[in-house]
Amino acid sequence: MKLDLSADPIALTAALVDIPSVSLDEQEIADQVEAALREQTSGFEVLRHGNVVLARTNRDLPTRVILAGHLDTVPIADNVPSRFGVDAAGEPVLHGCGTVDMKSGDAVFLHLAATIADPVHDLTLIFYDGEEIAAKHNGLGHIERDLPDWLAGDLAILGEPSGGWIEAGCQGTLRARLRTAGVRAHSARSWKGDNAIHRLAPILGRLAEYRAREVDIDGCVYREGLSAVRVSGGVAGNVIPDAAEVDVNFRFAPDRSVDQAVAHVREVFEGLELDFELTDSAPGALPGLTAPAAKSLIDSVNSHGGGGIRAKYGWTDVSRFAARGIPAVNFGPGDPNLAHKRDEHCPTAQITAVTAMLRSYLTGA
Repeated sequence: MKLDLSADPIALTAALVDIPSVSLDEQEIADQVEAALREQTSGFEVLRHGNVVLARTNRDLPTRVILAGHLDTVPIADNVPSRFGVDAAGEPVLHGCGTVDMKSGDAVFLHLAATIADPVHDLTLIFYDGEEIAAKHNGLGHIERDLPDWLAGDLAILGEPSGGWIEAGCQGTLRARLRTAGVRAHSARSWKGDNAIHRLAPILGRLAEYRAREVDIDGCVYREGLSAVRVSGGVAGNVIPDAAEVDVNFRFAPDRSVDQAVAHVREVFEGLELDFELTDSAPGALPGLTAPAAKSLIDSVNSHGGGGIRAKYGWTDVSRFAARGIPAVNFGPGDPNLAHKRDEHCPTAQITAVTAMLRSYLTGA
């Protein structure tokens, strides 16, 4: 099978879905994308790095826009090959693994690369692997390490599903493990021990009473959240436990650094007897919507009746660009709530609409 980048991006989405590309098995789709870019586009320098495919123009235009999308999907759940259908409202949809996350976004980028002759911005395209699994496999991270000059630009657009809205920036995230200690004893003589699970009660109480902060940045409202996501403890059915732990996840607005977020979580549990271990963290990304390149994208989306602008709830690779001082947004077809589901599907009208909005932006029409 050969990808046709000039075809309707709906058909191109279906063709991409029909190439299985579960994380760590992206070679075939990377081969197909590389060949199509080399054979069906003009004015692009094309480079392969592992299973990452990169392409860029060098027209000496005043601005550069990065279009980035991951090629991998979560494991297939009897939802490949793709198929067309209708939703509850009778509107046409495309079913299949990756239709939402995010082969429809990839199809839009590939189609525009092949069909826009005179963009008003220099373009960099990055199609990368390993996004759906541990960060060490993320192809964008490999480019950041090995080919950082490919990440230079004035605006980065990730084709993550956003329902045709501009979802700006992203939340930061951290996970911490809070441990309590007690004294082990036979449960028939419980007063001889000190129950470590019971010592979790004040931790859980503070979590239940926590009131999330809402922050407005560039017109995008980010709501924070601090939640228990795992509880562990207990030795046997007749033993008072001497150790217990709870994992908490803090999703924080991008006006906080990771250090500030950690300090806030420690403050929430101040005064309690516990051991605190930070197990994972990633910074958020400020929306950067006041940058000129971002403003013209907003104008283009608004003029074509797009969804508008909203904060991104969750962490995405826009954070990698924001850390480099590049404004970055999530913008693609599909409802993010359908990502990874067995019945994953994307309205075909959204693929058409996002293509039109980005074409307008990239051509200055």
